[in-house]
Amino acid sequence: MTAPLWTWTELVAATGGIADVQPKAAIIGVSIDTRSLAPGDLFVALKDQRDGHEFVTTAFKSGAAAAIVAQEYQRQSGDGALIRVADVLHALQSAGRAARARLSANARVVAVTGSAGKTGTKEMLRACLARVGKVHASEKSYNNHWGVPLTLARMPADTQYGVFEIGMNHADEIRPLSKMVRPHAAIITTVAAVHIEHFASVSAIADAKAEIFEGLAQGGTAIVKYGTEHTARLIEAAARCGARGVTFGLDDRANVHATNLHFSDDGTMMQVNLADRHLNVSLAMPGRHIAENALAVIAAMNAVGADVESAAAALATLAPPTGRGARMILPINGGEALLIDESYNANPASMRAALAALATVPRDKFPRRIAVLGDMLELGSSAPDMHRDLKTAVDEAGVNVVFACGPLMQHLYDALPQSIQGGYALSSAELGAKLANALSPGDVVMVKGSNGTRLGPLVTTLKAKFHNDVSARQ
Repeated sequence: MTAPLWTWTELVAATGGIADVQPKAAIIGVSIDTRSLAPGDLFVALKDQRDGHEFVTTAFKSGAAAAIVAQEYQRQSGDGALIRVADVLHALQSAGRAARARLSANARVVAVTGSAGKTGTKEMLRACLARVGKVHASEKSYNNHWGVPLTLARMPADTQYGVFEIGMNHADEIRPLSKMVRPHAAIITTVAAVHIEHFASVSAIADAKAEIFEGLAQGGTAIVKYGTEHTARLIEAAARCGARGVTFGLDDRANVHATNLHFSDDGTMMQVNLADRHLNVSLAMPGRHIAENALAVIAAMNAVGADVESAAAALATLAPPTGRGARMILPINGGEALLIDESYNANPASMRAALAALATVPRDKFPRRIAVLGDMLELGSSAPDMHRDLKTAVDEAGVNVVFACGPLMQHLYDALPQSIQGGYALSSAELGAKLANALSPGDVVMVKGSNGTRLGPLVTTLKAKFHNDVSARQ
């Protein structure tokens, strides 16, 4: 039987609310969405895109053990145990803080932020630390003002390693979340012009990312990428917070660095140099940026005292998640094409990284490289230039054909030579047919754009079309 996540007495005290009746079932989870709620979950009626109070009764019909609601909520027929609070989000945050406080003194927590690579790095940490202890980590990209406290509130008391992703769109958003999480190690994967429309400069973005160091536990470790224009700035910010700075990177001057690198289309082999230790590490995910993020993961595990050699073995079997580099073979006309799904999101840094990873696919297997690129959003007035500037990355990757969609990506498309222009459309929906008709055996197709460009459905359509075509012929 699953142990309760929260006792009723503990939960009421943590939220500072007023309870009416005892729940009939143990609380074994926390949910804010009735579509994914499981029996035994505590339903938290947040007001976000929709008012969660509209779904309280539905939650109980789906098996919720209890619900946190605003004081003024009117009980409905079928409702179960309620905790009434002055502010539901504040109550969730309080429960999150209580969950963090009840961890064993030996438990260790790592937080991850950065302009790109947050979720992938978090997933690496989850997989690695699961080899050496009981891990609790953020689901999906739950990294905002409700995602972080929700993840904390879901954390079992016997967790040995907590892994949290923390994101931001504006300054002063990471600070309160990091102080909730109180990590022992904090990673900044990279700093780039993401959400630049909300900042005066990229240096201001670096300062906002550095807020993560303000929540570090005493004696904590700040882990930053070596050799960027922001490295010194971030190390200085860490020092002001009393943290120890550790750098990672492919440069051998980084505290944690790699040598003997071998990149291939299906992964990377490298020797990791960690103080006086040298580890041979195999990565199942290809790409220079993946190798760099793996070094950050190893630095963090070392900082929190995990068995790094045992934990890092997980990297050899960890496949990239959907939308973040996942690969699939498409059967086409008796041959095969390779689809690389990078459709989850995009910014200038991650777009360049994805194009560089595309360049590692060997031409003897897949001779024609196709990039399908959608708009990168939230770049402010510099957006046209930032899209146009991707031409260098396209050239360096040896891309043979570019398909583009969105008004911003047209700036890049128009700057490309006609010889590699495969097709342009205002929306991904319009682009789908053009792309599908152009694919041939031996192609490698990389798809990337911001969520708002909806390239994810285009990937789904490609998968369905070519696999359905095969089924129809059989």
